[in-house]
Parts: sequence; C-alpha cells; structure tokens
Amino acid sequence: MKITWFGHSAFRLDFADKVVLIDPFFTGNPAFEGSVEKAAEGVTHILITHGHGDHVGDSLNIARATGATIVANADLAGWLGSQGLTVDPMNTGGTTDQGGFTVTLVRADHSAALVEMGANAPVGSANGVIVKAPGEPTVYHMGDTDIFGDMGLIAEIHQPDVVIVPIGDRFTMGPEVAALAVRRYFKVKAAIPCHYGSYSVLEPNADRFVAALDGSGIQVVVPHKTVGLRI
Repeated sequence: MKITWFGHSAFRLDFADKVVLIDPFFTGNPAFEGSVEKAAEGVTHILITHGHGDHVGDSLNIARATGATIVANADLAGWLGSQGLTVDPMNTGGTTDQGGFTVTLVRADHSAALVEMGANAPVGSANGVIVKAPGEPTVYHMGDTDIFGDMGLIAEIHQPDVVIVPIGDRFTMGPEVAALAVRRYFKVKAAIPCHYGSYSVLEPNADRFVAALDGSGIQVVVPHKTVGLRI
C-alpha cells in the first residue's frame, strides 16, 4: 500500500486496483501542494469522516468528474446522494464491502455539520474510518477526535497496522494526548500525524507528537506532502 498525505487530514491510499481518497480537502487547504487533478487521478472511492468543510473538501467535484463512490455516514451520504452523486451510506459500527476492500465506521468524539445555504445543516455524527484489504495493512484514520476509552475496543476488534492521528489541538486532541492514545491503545507498524500545520490556530508541526512517543517503540512517520509512503 502507498499512503500519500496532502496536508490537513487529506490522504490517498493506493493498493491493488483501488485508489481511495480520505477527506480530500484540496481547494482552500493552505497546506495543499500540487493539483487537484493529480491528487485525484484514478480515484475509485472517497471516504469522508464527517461533514465539516475541511473534510468534505473537494469530494463533490471529484466524484462528479470521476464517478467515484462516496462512502460516508448515512445522513451525510443522503445529502450527497441528493446532489446526484454515487454514495454508499453507512453508520457507526457498520462495515461495507467495496469490492476488494472493506470500510468500517467507528466512533469519533467531534461535532459534524455542513454549511449549506449559509447555515449549519446537521449531517450525522463524526466518525473514524477503518480500511481493510487482503494482503494490505489495516489503516485506521481517526478523523477529528479527542482520546476516548473505546479506542481500546477499536484496537482489539480491528487490529490496525497504521493509525492516522489528529494532533493539531483546539478542534481535536493535541500532540501529547494524541501520543497517549497511540501508546496506550495501539500496537501498530506506524503512527502518522495529521490535522496540523495548515492553519495558524493549529499545532504548527509534529515535533511535540514525535517527542511524546520517543522511547515507546512505535514508529512515527511524518510524511512529506504529496510523497507516497510504502507501508
């Protein structure tokens, strides 16, 4: 599997014949480098953790241009479907077969609303997403969240190999708490920080997260934007 970070919480997973975008916030993302067309090239699926604009991002335009299936919480998926897009609605705890891999929605402690016609429209809960494919590492993108005790159950049930962890503080847990979540609950090949360095109110870099996991035996991978990592 190749994992590419585009800044903020936007990721691309390449494996087998699938290209999966998670929270593809490109346009307006201060940390995004490159072109939307290149980032979305060959996309087959778009996973959205929740309805905030910095996570829905370019999903609508990319799905219209490519025909990619959007997988999201049922309320958000319902709205996206009403826009003429191909969607696969889910809810927390559910797993769907996407033809060569599965997606599971798990809990996240965060709010979720979509700004539509100048007002906040409720679009279901915030979630984390777990991607499993035969012969590939299991990836858990936490979405936007604080630490919570049921992360232990998520680890036990799904046994992720890679965790993608928000560390930016203010709107999610900060770097030290994020490091505690990884250290306490997960035995992973790699922990990848995200949701930092994009806005001035967020943690500017991953240094404190890396320092907090020093000596833990957990490999922290701080990716370079747009450069794919082989996991």
